[in-house]
Amino acid sequence: MPIRENKAAVVAGLLLSLATAATPTPAAPVLRVGAIPDQNPEKLNRLYGALSSELGEQLKVKVRYVPVSNYAAAVSAFRAGSLDLVWFGGLTGVQARLQTPGARVLAQRDIDARFTSVFIANGSSGLRPLSSQDQLIQLKGKRFTFGSESSTSGRLMPQYFMQQVGVLPSQFAGGRPGFSGSHDATIALVQSGAYQVGALNEQVWKSNVKNGRIDPAKVRVIWRTPSYVDYHWVARPGLDQRFGAGFTQRIQTTLIGLEPDTSRRELVLSLFGAKRFIPANANHYAAIEKVGRQLGKIR
Repeated sequence: MPIRENKAAVVAGLLLSLATAATPTPAAPVLRVGAIPDQNPEKLNRLYGALSSELGEQLKVKVRYVPVSNYAAAVSAFRAGSLDLVWFGGLTGVQARLQTPGARVLAQRDIDARFTSVFIANGSSGLRPLSSQDQLIQLKGKRFTFGSESSTSGRLMPQYFMQQVGVLPSQFAGGRPGFSGSHDATIALVQSGAYQVGALNEQVWKSNVKNGRIDPAKVRVIWRTPSYVDYHWVARPGLDQRFGAGFTQRIQTTLIGLEPDTSRRELVLSLFGAKRFIPANANHYAAIEKVGRQLGKIR
């Protein structure tokens, strides 16, 4: 090869190398996990941090937990594509799927198929345990707080059961209920006496009792609701295109396959208050959608 041609080939090779080096490597997709903020941030960070590590290891992808400020923000972030996989309550899950066509219900906990709420009362309220749903009429005129406005177990279903016997939010002291924002906050407000009565997720109540955060001299359960279906995992459409064919199914298989056979998996299930996850589908939440429409939370 002539010297001139040889030099040209060397220069061309160098330019190609520089061009290749300058071209950025596409970033690996990140699975963004979210959840409704139904409990204190410390517990949520611990729970979803451990779960994200477990999912990342099993699915062989980067997983990041992305906290949100409130229930509505979880639904909005899911719709906008800022969250890919979200732990929703019954109502927020329905809202998210209606706003995000193609979203898929993957799983629920074993306890979510027959979930319950509890009504709790401060000892100074004068309320005793109620023997029937009809006795909820005694709550009229009381200072009452729900949890989040979009909570299934802390607002939607408690309001539904009260409405069945003629107790309306406008009949509480002050003409309206309070909204604490979370189940933990509801306990704290009723225990302190700021509110006389509140409604919350029974699983959170039991967890607080177990951890010694409840003073039985100040607050106690006065009524337990009939059961209903509640929390569930929902995945955005398009994950198979971003992460590879069958990825959404792999997430479901991983969640359902979680067993307490390592310390991290045991921690995750314990913090979820469950023994395992079970398959779920959108049809399971038809009754929640119906109640949501009746109470004006779904339009």
